[in-house]
Amino acid sequence: MVSSWRWFVGWQGTEVAVTLIDADSHLFEPRDMWARYADRADRELALTIADDELGWSWLTFQGRRLHEAEVPVPGHVIELGEARRAHRRGEGPLVSYDEALPPAYTDPDARIGLLDEQGLDATVLFPNHGLVWEDQLDDVRARRANMRAHNRWIGEATEGTRRLLGVGHLDLGELDWLEAELANLEKHGVTLAMVAPSTVDGKSLAHPDLDLTWAAFAAHNVAPVFHVGAHRRPFDAAWYDLENDPVNTFTDSVLLWAAPAVALTNMAAFGVFERHPELRVGVVELTAAWIVPWLLYLDGGVGFISGLLGREPAALSMQPSEYVRRQVRVAALAYEQVGGLIEQAGDDLFMFGSDWPHAEGIADPLGSYRAANPGITGRAADQLYGGNVAWLAGLD
Repeated sequence: MVSSWRWFVGWQGTEVAVTLIDADSHLFEPRDMWARYADRADRELALTIADDELGWSWLTFQGRRLHEAEVPVPGHVIELGEARRAHRRGEGPLVSYDEALPPAYTDPDARIGLLDEQGLDATVLFPNHGLVWEDQLDDVRARRANMRAHNRWIGEATEGTRRLLGVGHLDLGELDWLEAELANLEKHGVTLAMVAPSTVDGKSLAHPDLDLTWAAFAAHNVAPVFHVGAHRRPFDAAWYDLENDPVNTFTDSVLLWAAPAVALTNMAAFGVFERHPELRVGVVELTAAWIVPWLLYLDGGVGFISGLLGREPAALSMQPSEYVRRQVRVAALAYEQVGGLIEQAGDDLFMFGSDWPHAEGIADPLGSYRAANPGITGRAADQLYGGNVAWLAGLD
């Protein structure tokens, strides 16, 4: 592929022209990572992976089980369900967590080797266990202690190679803490950070009190990214009263797009992107097909309310959708018929993401994605398969 952009990395004495980047994969945290990387005073607050009496592994906080620690295989969702049924029957695992964990799931060097096999030049590395605990830790100090530990670990794990694009984990509630974490991520070359698409201490993301927050992201060259995770939902808790799992809910699996849609509606219509033109925002694993009609509704809604009330929601110099096209990038899942989305919304919005190695992900990131989305060529392919995520990560 001849790309319209290039950036280079040095790895083991070689120089590689990078054009193919997976916008969504995951690196598994070691069992004791949070304790090893937490501040000394916070180590009693550290998460850990511990085994129960049957040999099943759990992510735990001070002895409380938060979620099963599982080893998924891409494309094998049913097998995870069978393992959970075996657990409920009181049976032990066929293979222990550590025995089942392939090196490329957790080891940065092994992951780089796998990228060569997959035909990829680079990949974005989101947390794995870090997706399930944020909203389960009510204690702010504990939440930030474990986020800080993750940020130190991912910075160390990915420093020195631009083939692995680590993702930090941040809480927007305290500016001083946030700026310290952003500075640490910047020092290690981490330019992406997972944040919740939800309100902050009762304030919307476009509230003026958060302007210094968005300015800090831009100043440190870190892009906030909305991703699937255990964060506060945009719906009333009663809608979940029949669910069987605190993290993997049927309602959220159907409405993955709702939280980022609410967050971006607020940010675009009420001036965050107008006031912070250098801010870059990502949306990953939260689906992408909703973007096309939403952009229409976004502009139409602002036009209607402005006409009805005789004033705009905020002083904007462009249509709200234009800010989104300028400053937001969205990872599309393989089954979403991405070529049609690009035809309707343009080349610069969508990114290819595999969700490797999760069970709902694809085993052959590049090959399976291309097979599901034939006919994307030229600049559209360049942007989808690398250019847009490179822009989001501030690399091109």
